[in-house]
Amino acid sequence: MDVSTTTTFDPATDSDNFRTALGTFATGVTVVTTDSVEGPVAIVANSFASVSLDPPLVLWSPAKASKRFEHFAGSRRFAINVLSDAQHDICNAIARSKIAINDVPTHPSHCGMPLIDGALATFECSLEATHDGGDHVIIVGRVTKAHHRPGAGLVFQGGKYGAFAAS
Repeated sequence: MDVSTTTTFDPATDSDNFRTALGTFATGVTVVTTDSVEGPVAIVANSFASVSLDPPLVLWSPAKASKRFEHFAGSRRFAINVLSDAQHDICNAIARSKIAINDVPTHPSHCGMPLIDGALATFECSLEATHDGGDHVIIVGRVTKAHHRPGAGLVFQGGKYGAFAAS
């Protein structure tokens, strides 16, 4: 490690440097969908992770300050769509509007959630648990059905979208 360019800081008092440090970690990009009284809604999330194979559990974490939080915090079921590197436009549309999912090519899951056509993987989930996570809520879902196909994923790192180049 080149310590001459390393920034040391207290994350409790320096949220800008904390965000920058977190941004060095590349993540995949997902779109989480659910139903609501307004119809289907969606949110972009890069806070997705596997939790357990037995039982099959995954998690994601919406921000409490999000205008879409209310739709997902109380949802009993949802679908997580892992975007391909060719789906950057879908990511941008969903980031701008919670109902943009209505303009995205989808097909219904076995329980009625919209699944994004061309996604690399989809995980249809029922709510297993929620946990307080500071300014986010950690939502654990039990995967009831999953789908996947080959391809490269959309990646987010350092505030930018891209694709993973395997060597």
